[in-house]
Amino acid sequence: MGADIGIVLAYSAGIMLVFMVSWIFVKPLKFLGKMVLNSILGAVFLIIFNYFGQYFGLHIAVNEITALILGILGIPGFVAILIIKIFL
Repeated sequence: MGADIGIVLAYSAGIMLVFMVSWIFVKPLKFLGKMVLNSILGAVFLIIFNYFGQYFGLHIAVNEITALILGILGIPGFVAILIIKIFL
């Protein structure tokens, strides 16, 4: 007559399992994607800064480390790199 409660519970558990597994795998990928995007934006910002900084004698190397620092820390990371560059 109606659906057996065991079958309904099995399908419900299966659907919840699919959602939980997808959430476990998607969450780190979102974080990694955000880090890559921020690092690319950091590198672009460094390139723009170096273009205008050449008139003031300032240059910061564009490499993986500086782009990653800018990607993680943002503007405070840029200020830290700039201060290190000025004093060293």
